[in-house]
Formats: sequence, structure tokens, C-alpha cells
Amino acid sequence: MSHSVLLVMPAQLYHLIAFLVSMVVVLWSTPVVRTIGLRSGQVDRPEERKIHQRPMVRLGGVSIFIGTLTALAIVWWTGGFRLLPQHQEWEVLGVALGGLAFFLIGLADDLFNLSPIARLLMQSSVAGVAWWVGVRIDFISIPFDGLVQMSWLSLPITVIWLVGMANAINWIDGLDGLAAGVSGIAAIVMLIVTLFMQQPAAAVFAAALAGGALGFLRYNFNPAQIFMGDGGAYFMGFTLAGVGVIGLVKSTAVTAVLLPYLILAVPILDMSAVIVSRLSQGKSPFVADKRHLHHRLLKAGLSQRLTVLFIYALTFWVGSLALAFSGLPSGGAYAIGATLLLGYTSWQARRIARQSQGQE
Repeated sequence: MSHSVLLVMPAQLYHLIAFLVSMVVVLWSTPVVRTIGLRSGQVDRPEERKIHQRPMVRLGGVSIFIGTLTALAIVWWTGGFRLLPQHQEWEVLGVALGGLAFFLIGLADDLFNLSPIARLLMQSSVAGVAWWVGVRIDFISIPFDGLVQMSWLSLPITVIWLVGMANAINWIDGLDGLAAGVSGIAAIVMLIVTLFMQQPAAAVFAAALAGGALGFLRYNFNPAQIFMGDGGAYFMGFTLAGVGVIGLVKSTAVTAVLLPYLILAVPILDMSAVIVSRLSQGKSPFVADKRHLHHRLLKAGLSQRLTVLFIYALTFWVGSLALAFSGLPSGGAYAIGATLLLGYTSWQARRIARQSQGQE
């Protein structure tokens, strides 16, 4: 009886189920993971470069991963993926298994502190396998020139995108709630755009990721009780990048190909600026320092919370531009609203920075 009911379940219901299941599982499991982390001593200790003042459990990615995977498993079990053509099934599998592998690489780094080169080699290998099963960027959009086929460049460009995005999310994970909030906003925008572009499988991933990220914020927003660690950041970064590829880049619409880069512009630009800055001073791009946007805002005198909220507003703004470019009805209205919000947040940030400098 239940099976016949499931067969006629509206497609949108699967996305709602994915979002809610992921959020509920993360809300329930995060305190459990935190308790286990404290008992086993898996904590991130305060140091000169870090902002937090007390040892923090950094295994929160375990609960995000479990929540997202549980949501996807339930959607699969109830028939949410059953109507996909076979090549799309492989793409979905590629993102799911790639996310699992990136999570395990990050978890191993959290537990055993892997070298940057070892991490990069493992991540590149996994991204290569994901490309092989169909998670691939086959063409890029050149302004005024339309779509250009990638041919043999498809593999390196896909690997750079998947690996780069996983690391970009990890790099912005420097303040309470920052990576989780930015990923959650990006996932919600991807959910809306993939649904509008009629890519329901990619949208289910985006919904599960959005629920997991927002559920985790309950414990990760300032003052944080737990960190997501490399496991959570790599998993979310890779999955967002993978959803962008199978849900948007696969489309032949010129604008759709650009959307993932726009939705994830904040972590992409932050990472790019830091790498260029480090290389220009003859330093290794892998050696951590305080050059990120959030470090600069803190240095200007903003509080942790206002810094995070400003970067949320920035992420929401680029996301709203993506909604407008996708041709979504009322996308322009979202963009105007987000521009006003960003303007207000910028004004507040500037005012507080001036006050802070005046007191010095």
C-alpha cells in the first residue's frame, strides 16, 4: 500500500523530505558527536592564528555527513531517484560517493593531521574518478562567444573545480558559523535554481545539504559549541561543486553554465585572493595565515558576529544575482532586496570600523 502511495508522491515533496530529514538528523546527532569528541579528546586547541579561546570539538562534519546521507538514502528508498535516465544515475552516484570520499579524507586530516600534498593527491584522485563516472565540465561559457567545448581540458578543469571548491569552503571555515552559513545559503540558491532548470536529482542533493548546513548552525553559530572540521568542510565544498556540475553546468544554456561560479563566488574569490597574495610574497599557498576576508574584517574592528553576517549578506547577494540571471520569475526582485540588505550591512560594518579606529 505504501509503495503505491509513494509512486504518486509529488516531486517537490522529495526535496522537502530531504531538507527536513537532513536538518532533524543533524540537530539530533551533533550533541552526540560533540560528547564523543570531548570524551576522546578530538579537539581543536586555541593558538595564535585561531580565533577561538577554548578547546573545541572539530568533528561536527560527521553529523552533517550523516544527516545529508540519511536524507538522500530515504529519498532513494522512497523512489525519488527512480525516474532518472541511466547517465544521470551515474552522475548522482559520482557526487554521493565523491562526497563520501572527501568526507573521509577530511576526517582523516582532523584525526591524524595529513600533509597538504597527501590531501591534494587523494582529493585529485577522487575528483578524477568522479569525472570518469560523469561529473564533468564538458564546456565553459565565454562572454559574447557562447559555449566552448572543453575536449581534453575537461578532466583537469573538472578536477580543479571539485578540489578547489572543497578547499575554498575549508579555508573560509575560520569563524563560528561562517562556512556552514555560506554553504547553507549557496545550497538554498542551488536548490531554487536547479528546480527552476528542471534538474530534480541535483535539487535533492542541494536540499539535503541546505538542511544539514542550517541544522548545524544551531550549534556552530557564535558562540560555537562545535566545529565542522575538515571532514565537514570538504564534504560540503565537494558536494556543492558536484551539484553545480550535474545540475547547472550540464545545461546548454549559456547563463546556466556560469551560475555555480556566481553562487559560490565568495569562497572562490576569497581563496583566489589569498593564494595570489601568498605567492606574490614568495610564500607557499598552503601555509595558513591571516589574509582571508574574515581576518581583514576583524582587523578593521568588526565583531565576529557582524563579520559573519556581512559575509552572509555578500553570499546572499551573489546568490540573488544568480537567481536573476537564471531567468527565474521575480529573480530581479530578490536581487534588489539582497542589494539593499548588503548596502545596509556594509554601512553598519563601515560605521563600526570607523568607531573602532577612532577609539585606538
